Amino acid sequence: MAINERMSGNEAVAHAIKQVEPDVMPAFPITPSTELPQFVSSFIANGEINTEFIPVESEHSSMSAAIGASAAGVRALTATSSCGLALMWEVLYVAASNRLPICMAVVNRALSGPLNINSEHSDSMGARDSGWLQIYAENNQEAYDNFIQAYRIAEHKDVMLPVMICQDGFITSHAVENITLEETDKVKKFVGEYRPEHSLLNPDEPLAVGPYAVSNYCMEAKKAQAEAMVRAKQVILDVAKEFEEMTGRKYGFFEEYKLKDAEYAIVAIGSACGTIKDAVDKLRKAGKKVGLLKVRVFRPFPGKEMAKALRKCKAVGIFDRCEGYSANGGPLGAELEAALFRNKNTCEVINYVYGLSGRDLTVAHVADVYEELAEAAEDGLKDKKYRYIGLRERRD
Repeated sequence: MAINERMSGNEAVAHAIKQVEPDVMPAFPITPSTELPQFVSSFIANGEINTEFIPVESEHSSMSAAIGASAAGVRALTATSSCGLALMWEVLYVAASNRLPICMAVVNRALSGPLNINSEHSDSMGARDSGWLQIYAENNQEAYDNFIQAYRIAEHKDVMLPVMICQDGFITSHAVENITLEETDKVKKFVGEYRPEHSLLNPDEPLAVGPYAVSNYCMEAKKAQAEAMVRAKQVILDVAKEFEEMTGRKYGFFEEYKLKDAEYAIVAIGSACGTIKDAVDKLRKAGKKVGLLKVRVFRPFPGKEMAKALRKCKAVGIFDRCEGYSANGGPLGAELEAALFRNKNTCEVINYVYGLSGRDLTVAHVADVYEELAEAAEDGLKDKKYRYIGLRERRD
């Protein structure tokens, strides 16, 4: 029987970790993900779980230890944010190329500089090409649900890739919301036991992990890794279907909120989608045909599916909670615009950068964007297709 509770996002993910009970968790504290290793180490100290916690001297070491544990054939987990994720950069690629199904709880926070500890997607988006799957949450419930599904996806024989389970720093990680928890026995049965086909501790199959790859073989390995990312799409949907059967909560690559007949749509990731939904509801009451496409899965990128979902829209605003420094907008904007072009979707598109370093996004901001989209659909774009929301303008 499901359990109704009130928890912060970090508490919710920690509870999911407790229920899944991974074998090894190396971690180094960094705001706002510090609570995750704190909660898990408390569970261990209280005898509630048998996870082995490894205190390390840095985030580079935490990922290195997770790689060693996973290569040895056990479930490994870590958690981090911002500059901690950046310090792992080198070994993120090692984890993915070694096909190790590590799960990492990422509590999204702005990368320096200037130094800032508030929510932004620059940390995980900076690692978008490292070969990790990336799944994002709007709220605490989704953060909990996504973690429970993560190992099933990562450990599938057709995937065998690491996954980041992302939520917005402080906005969800520290805010308390109502949440529905599943019984631990049901969660354990859903996740199942991890039985790797290959591991370093198998005496009947000596192997090396992470050796130097000469040119004759390296490209084929990278292609195999890329194919696993493609196959992960179906696995994500299959696992979500099983999760829905267990809980009644439905997931996919994205959520379509009042999008079916929408003429103007916003595409966004994370906690801001709650604000956008409020704006959609308000504008719908005023007779405006507006909607939201909330991205849950960014890696693998479901470009074709998103383009299909947006096919009836006259104009689309793509929201990025990070700056791509490409002089053209953010990473979600770049990838979705390419997908729209490839799938012959000719709607007007504006890429918006918002919420950097925790800057608020309001219902009024969103309403203004929908108004701009309506004008763009009617008259075409009269100025740049790449804009900031909520920026304090300089006044001479």
